[in-house]
Amino acid sequence: MAKKIAVLVSGGGTNLQALIDAEKTGMFGESKITLVIASKPGVYALERASQNGIASAVLCRKDYADIAAYSKALTDTLKENGIDLVVLAGFLTIIDEQVYEAYPNAIINIHPALIPSFCGKGYYGLHVHEAALAKGVKVSGATVHFVTPECDAGPIILQKAVEVKQGDTPEALQQRIMEEAEWNILPEAVKLFCEDRLTVKNNIVYIGE
Repeated sequence: MAKKIAVLVSGGGTNLQALIDAEKTGMFGESKITLVIASKPGVYALERASQNGIASAVLCRKDYADIAAYSKALTDTLKENGIDLVVLAGFLTIIDEQVYEAYPNAIINIHPALIPSFCGKGYYGLHVHEAALAKGVKVSGATVHFVTPECDAGPIILQKAVEVKQGDTPEALQQRIMEEAEWNILPEAVKLFCEDRLTVKNNIVYIGE
C-alpha cells in the first residue's frame, strides 16, 4: 500500500534532496514524500520542497511553551496529513514520547556515525566527526535507525562504513560520509519501509524478502 512520507528538517536539506531524487527514480513505488516540516523558517530545505511541489510547514520551537506543546503540534500536523512514515533528516529539535507513541517503528533517523559509536546526547553535526577524528578511528560511516525516546538508541535498520583518511578535517569526513553513506542508505531504508519489509523484534530489525 502506498505510504505518505513526511521529512523533518532544520537546515539545508541535503538528505531531503537525496530522498526526492530517489522518489523520482521510482524507488519508493507508489509511496510519496507529501510533507516537509522545518523547525525554523527560511531554511533551504523549504526551497527544495517548493521546487518539487511538496507541501511544507514550519513549526518553530520558540512558538510553543515547552517540548510537550511542540510535540503535540507536530503529532497533530502529521496525523492531519495522513502521514505513515516520518523521516528525521537533520532535524535538531527535541521531541517527546507523544510523537513516538503516535508512530511506533515508523520514525527513522540518519546518524553520521556507526552506532553505538559517537552517538547520544551532544553528538550531532560536526561534533560527531570531530569526535571520530579525535579518537583516530579508521572507519566511520552512517546509521539509519528507528527512533525511540532514548537518543540514538533505537533499532538499527541499515549501516554503511566509510574510510577515514589521514589528514581528514571534520568537514571533509562529513562530506564523504554524506556522499558515500547517508545519501545511499537513507533512501534504501525508506524503500524497505514502504515495501513493508522491516520487522522489529527485541530491538533488532529484520529485513524480509
